[in-house]
Amino acid sequence: MKVVFMGTPDFAVTSLQAIQQAGHQVVGVVTVPDRPTGRGLKLTSSPVKQYAEAHSLPLLQPEKLRDPLFQQALKAWDADIFVVVAFRMLPQSVWAMPPMGTFNLHASLLPRYRGAAPINWAIINGDTLTGVTTFMLNEHIDEGSILMQQSTPITPDDTAETLHDRLAQMGATLVVQTLDGLSSRSLTPRPQPHDQPMPPAPKIFKADCAIDWTLPGPRIVDFVRGLSPYPAATMLMADPHGDTHSFKVFQVAYSPDPSAMAGQTLSDNKTSLKIGVDGGFISVLSLQLSGKKRMTIAEFLRGCNVTGWKIVK
Repeated sequence: MKVVFMGTPDFAVTSLQAIQQAGHQVVGVVTVPDRPTGRGLKLTSSPVKQYAEAHSLPLLQPEKLRDPLFQQALKAWDADIFVVVAFRMLPQSVWAMPPMGTFNLHASLLPRYRGAAPINWAIINGDTLTGVTTFMLNEHIDEGSILMQQSTPITPDDTAETLHDRLAQMGATLVVQTLDGLSSRSLTPRPQPHDQPMPPAPKIFKADCAIDWTLPGPRIVDFVRGLSPYPAATMLMADPHGDTHSFKVFQVAYSPDPSAMAGQTLSDNKTSLKIGVDGGFISVLSLQLSGKKRMTIAEFLRGCNVTGWKIVK
């Protein structure tokens, strides 16, 4: 199979590497243009571009996917099929270009969690099972016919990071199996069911990351796990002087306690910081004060007395 690969982040690199190692010919790679990042706004290449350059793969970085010059160069690669992993929505003039069409790897068991953040939302919503899906692209987002799927449990200890890494490896294997199946004509795409509503996976913005302390304790734990370590759940606390401090929260635990009062803050100023919620306490285990490094709660309390601090709802 002559393959054009389209992707951007580390999650996609795992699949690109697997395609090469399986013996398929990657005739070209498409990724985003270099972007300014960090305080110095230094131009930074995507992980997929870095991999392509390290392996001398032909590369295109279009600003606009409808650009005629880009599409002309893309067609010149004469690929059998396009493979998309964590890229952008493609116009029909692109995804319909190769003779065998274009398939995408999605980090959920479609039709569940169509959208930009399936890994995060599966954990946030307390799911105990997820997986990866390959499907043919069509004119609707994440609604094309399914080719293959593989599932994996979501454990109580999983975070967005651990699940991301596991699904990247599973997805890479599934991408290769899909290419092999399409090459041998042994795969038959099957339409996605549309008979009942499914949970979506919209993009997560900064405003979506604030912890809602009115939620039940287990829901708060899932929320923090689903955003850890990135983009990270957030909380605000006010000190006795009325100054507000912003934190990223990476790990918490819940303990039922009928004496807990919602919103109360308890700390021994040594190893424990607990926030009262309905029916128990949330213990903050790992956090990052704005402008500082990530710390365990013990490390944070060694440098900060939180007596009199309150949660800002």
